[in-house]
Amino acid sequence: MAIHLSSIMHAKQILRQSLLIGREAVSVPKGYVAVYVGERQKKRYAVPISFLNQPLFQDLLRKAEEEFGFNHPMGGLTIPCTEDTFIALTARLNQS
Repeated sequence: MAIHLSSIMHAKQILRQSLLIGREAVSVPKGYVAVYVGERQKKRYAVPISFLNQPLFQDLLRKAEEEFGFNHPMGGLTIPCTEDTFIALTARLNQS
């Protein structure tokens, strides 16, 4: 079975991209997901995956889907809201 040179080059490109993305992904603890929040300057937050089941957080996910679809400019999940709004919402979710 022969390995085509184009397949190897494609695999190298994928690996290179995943390594660049992986540098940030490594710092996200198990059980959390990284999101980017902010209007101009995006800040990265790690939120518990349990938030994904919360109706308030699901509203943010719907807004993200409406605004960005599946093409997020930061390479990860970008939430379209202000940082203050996001912090207030996650504080409420932490209390429940």
